[in-house]
Amino acid sequence: MKAEPVTGAGFDPAFIPGITGPAPSGPTPSGPAPSGAVTKEPGDGAPEPAAEESAPEAAEEPTAEEPADDEEPPGDGPVFEASDRRARIVADRRGVRLSLDEEACEFRWDEIAAVETESPRFGKRYTITVHTPDRRWYPIEIEAAARARFKEWDEQLDAVLDAYFEEA
Repeated sequence: MKAEPVTGAGFDPAFIPGITGPAPSGPTPSGPAPSGAVTKEPGDGAPEPAAEESAPEAAEEPTAEEPADDEEPPGDGPVFEASDRRARIVADRRGVRLSLDEEACEFRWDEIAAVETESPRFGKRYTITVHTPDRRWYPIEIEAAARARFKEWDEQLDAVLDAYFEEA
């Protein structure tokens, strides 16, 4: 009797929607010349790399655009942010972003069905769970320095949810 292979998040992290893959390393080529192209001038025996001159400019362009997209004017609205040595959660006008070690996922407000918080009776681990409309949930635990932070975090998260989360 053969057993079917087990699939799921335990074996394939890409199985979970919302988790982003690693960013490609290195500059992306822009323009007709590939990144390793070499051009020769007539009469000169020494090759000159054409991409080296344009690569820094190409690399600067996306970084110049990214902060403009990611920057938010100060005082634009409430922001909730909590983190410990491994986990981090940020909730603002763009949505909710969770990260644990090197893994991260991002949810826009229209992708979220509910956000649930849970503070334990004993201990200092504050749990926030993001629920999606397709009945999936993504919990993250943040270790607080003191249990008094739980009330503060609840109030900050409630302010963000009141401002940005719209129930259908």
